[in-house]
Amino acid sequence: MDHPDALVNAIGMIYGAILIFATFVRTSFTEAMRIDALFIKECTERTRPMNLLGGLLIAGYAIYSLFFR
Repeated sequence: MDHPDALVNAIGMIYGAILIFATFVRTSFTEAMRIDALFIKECTERTRPMNLLGGLLIAGYAIYSLFFR
């Protein structure tokens, strides 16, 4: 990782993976990282799939930026 943007993209891939993990697993760490809990006042189990979509978008863009740009 010789460039700072590589580090940012690696962190993006890790956060995307955490969001995908938070869709299926309930721990105190994953609950704190959920996107739906940040933006929706009363997040429930019905809003949990937003983490899967957000995680795929964030991790996918980070992978694209790191390897294919």
